[in-house]
Amino acid sequence: MAVPVWSVDPRSGNQREQVAFEATAGEVDAAVRAAHAARGALADRDVRIALLRAAAEELTADGERIKETADAETALGQVRLTGELGRTTGQLRAFADEIEDGGYLDVIIDHADDSLAPPRPDLRRYKIPVGVVAVYAASNFPLAFSVPGGDTASALAAGCPVVVKAHPDHPATSELAGAALRRAAVRVGLPAEVVTVVHGFEAGVELVKHPLVSAAGFTGSVRGGRALFDAAAARPTPIPFHGELGSLNPVVVTERAAAERADEIGAGLAGSMTLGVGQFCTKPGLVLVPTGERGDALVATLAKAVAEVAPGVLLDGRMRDAFVAGVAARAELDGVSAPVAAGEGEGRTVTPGFLTVDGARLTAAGEHDLLLEECFGPLTVVVRHADAEQLATLLARFPGNLTATLHLGADEAGDPAGQGAQLLAALTPLAGRVLVGGWPTGVAVTPAQQHGGPYPASTSSSTSVGATAIERWLRPVSYQSAPPALLPPELRDDNPLGVPRRVNGTREV
Repeated sequence: MAVPVWSVDPRSGNQREQVAFEATAGEVDAAVRAAHAARGALADRDVRIALLRAAAEELTADGERIKETADAETALGQVRLTGELGRTTGQLRAFADEIEDGGYLDVIIDHADDSLAPPRPDLRRYKIPVGVVAVYAASNFPLAFSVPGGDTASALAAGCPVVVKAHPDHPATSELAGAALRRAAVRVGLPAEVVTVVHGFEAGVELVKHPLVSAAGFTGSVRGGRALFDAAAARPTPIPFHGELGSLNPVVVTERAAAERADEIGAGLAGSMTLGVGQFCTKPGLVLVPTGERGDALVATLAKAVAEVAPGVLLDGRMRDAFVAGVAARAELDGVSAPVAAGEGEGRTVTPGFLTVDGARLTAAGEHDLLLEECFGPLTVVVRHADAEQLATLLARFPGNLTATLHLGADEAGDPAGQGAQLLAALTPLAGRVLVGGWPTGVAVTPAQQHGGPYPASTSSSTSVGATAIERWLRPVSYQSAPPALLPPELRDDNPLGVPRRVNGTREV
């Protein structure tokens, strides 16, 4: 029996419209096989460039309808969604530029050299697409991390067809975005099946198990991501699973930083932890603040700023229930207080807040370890640290994270042998992106970005944001002593495509 997929308004909890039906195992199989058959059509570099730029144009052309639908399904608001649409189209264009540059192929040529001992054969190395990629859309970014988002854009850029498992929180938005990508494909002469959208929990399970799927990208919860990661590893032929699962994103405030900028840091923390109703994967979820008057001033500013933030609507009722329960479980722990209580608001809203606890409660394993787990929504935990020794003990207990942030005093920031340098060294193993000053909730889409970190933040060491995200969907191959006429154009001596490369140890552009 066909199972309908409904679009739901999170502000009211009411169904908006039936969007589609959950895909059966047979439909998933057909989608993957059609994508697999389209691989050859994506081999042409110029066609891929045209596809990505056309996709950006199609999304922009239908942008108002997409944003209106996304707001109705997520309650994220027009301002946020306008920015997200711009980021999404910008990513597509950035990957088109990356293909045009050609550096992502990492071409290395070592000519034969009989003068060496032993003699060296002719070897030429570059990267090729892995095959069909399964993408699992995120709940909190209906565009930038969903159907037309970074996973899809980077996979298409690499030359990999994509089958996207839509997130149930925004199925109508997913259909609109998928249609835009498919229109772009047809427009540049590609089969529409280079991108397909499927719905349903079981469809997602079937997708990761399909023998023609060669890799997967996921953004979501630790529980869901780990289940899919395990399924990917348990296949007869295991596949790479690039999952972004969960992150605490710790922040360390030194005593000198608190003394110099207590109000600034407290207000900035309030803005960052409540941004988007606390539904950013980079939300600062735990903040280490010094004990004493200087830390007290920071906490007082934080309390005032958070209390002034209006209640907001989470992405769906399930997340709202999980947030309320998560706040309550943490607040009930011994020694935990709530200067500003988070929890249920009027109607279907939630109110932001924060908890405080003495650092001694977390220096050893115990029930307070719950505070070291992400609570999705507008909540952060302030841990008061007494001295450098306790701070070091606390940092040693943290799990892997997407980000870690350090707020230093002016003199600490300029001393390469002082506490600032020591703390930066201690934070670096904990996260993929380490900030000194500022707040982690903004993720710039640039080639130097690293959006991924040690487990459970990610299941691989790759990034899902920025130009190097394309590396997830490529694998290296070397040709030894291959006749010149049979070599791919990227590896020929005359370099007809003009790609950057290293030849006999020397870089050529």
